[in-house]
Amino acid sequence: MTRQIALLRGVNVGGNKKVEMAKLRSVMEELGYTAVRTYVNSGNVVFTGPKRAPKHLEGALADAFGFAVPVVLRTRDEIAAVVKANPLRKVATEPSRYLVVFCAEKAVVSLDPKAFEPEQFVVRGREVYLWLPDGIGRSELAKLIANKPLGTNSTGRNWRTVEKLLALADGG
Repeated sequence: MTRQIALLRGVNVGGNKKVEMAKLRSVMEELGYTAVRTYVNSGNVVFTGPKRAPKHLEGALADAFGFAVPVVLRTRDEIAAVVKANPLRKVATEPSRYLVVFCAEKAVVSLDPKAFEPEQFVVRGREVYLWLPDGIGRSELAKLIANKPLGTNSTGRNWRTVEKLLALADGG
């Protein structure tokens, strides 16, 4: 069985699309997944079970919560590869200002990096790494990336969350 991480997009943001973590764990367990753990209230679920398409989870979540919840899936090893790659490690010194956008398919970003300096971004396969030294809330780059689907379903997590999800997947 594979250790996996489900990243839910847009739940519990500004009081919208409320997803209670206890109910989310229960839904996952009802689907037959084991060792289910959630992290913070923003829709991060670590679990063990067979690999299935995200649509499987999206359907179950829509039934349970009454609204569509886009899901991006990664295995434990894929999250470990994201952490190991860390192309901005030399400049991204504050984890809360360092974001990884996880995409369901290969990421497509058609923006000029120089137009956003000192912010930086690197596209690697299905991830976009964003260094936002003045914070996510004030970043034009983050707003553009959040509002453009990057050619696919996507959702972002700050670096601290990415590292914690890996630790949880490893049993921590």
